[in-house]
Amino acid sequence: MPTWNAHQYLKFADERTRPCRDLTAAVVLPQVQRIIDIGCGPGNSSRVLAERWPNAEITGLDSSQAMIEVAAREQPQYRWIVRDISEWAANDHEHYDLVFSNAALQWVDNHASLYPKLLRRVTPGGAIAAQIPANFDALPHRLMREIAPAGVIVKEWHAHEPSFYYDALAPHAARVDIWETEYQHIMPGPEAIVEWYKGSGLRPFLEAMQSASERERFLEEYSERIRAAFPAQPDGKILFPFRRLFLVAYA
Repeated sequence: MPTWNAHQYLKFADERTRPCRDLTAAVVLPQVQRIIDIGCGPGNSSRVLAERWPNAEITGLDSSQAMIEVAAREQPQYRWIVRDISEWAANDHEHYDLVFSNAALQWVDNHASLYPKLLRRVTPGGAIAAQIPANFDALPHRLMREIAPAGVIVKEWHAHEPSFYYDALAPHAARVDIWETEYQHIMPGPEAIVEWYKGSGLRPFLEAMQSASERERFLEEYSERIRAAFPAQPDGKILFPFRRLFLVAYA
């Protein structure tokens, strides 16, 4: 059974970390002493936070034991927690100057209640900063759903329009900033797009399948569809658009 794999995820570390850097740069706080990185994965986002706020106490939280083991091995100076995000948001009473999440909250349901709960974990004058993929209806995702074997039930992806997040946070926040960016990732070929999603969006589909042969057939057909959908530029490279939603809400 496939599981979340830090090595696969980090094949595109630069591309996956760029939105994290953009989000971190947008946070305007007078001081940041305590940070929690929600859905920290293998720690690449935590490293960006440490570069921006080198004196801050950093905690990384992720539901994947494998991801946390990589993060703790490479950055032992920080605190690492294996825990479900919804559980932490509902039950943890620790507070932080910055509650940060890069490309993780799309795996958590009920955003209308989740985001205000996360904001309540922020100290007065602090902020929650989050980024999620906003391309659920983009072609690569539509193809996943179209070719998935009948009866395969996958973990749902949760993402809404900017107005949804504003309405969820504005009654509880001093100020809310929301924006979207569509990145144009330059890939060496269509196979790279498949490798990208094998580290993220394809995982729930692969995990839901019962056999290695079923997963192999699925990936073969998906690769064929991606090759047909993303023609090469004159230099042989592929433009891979990826839309993301960003928000910073100040307590």
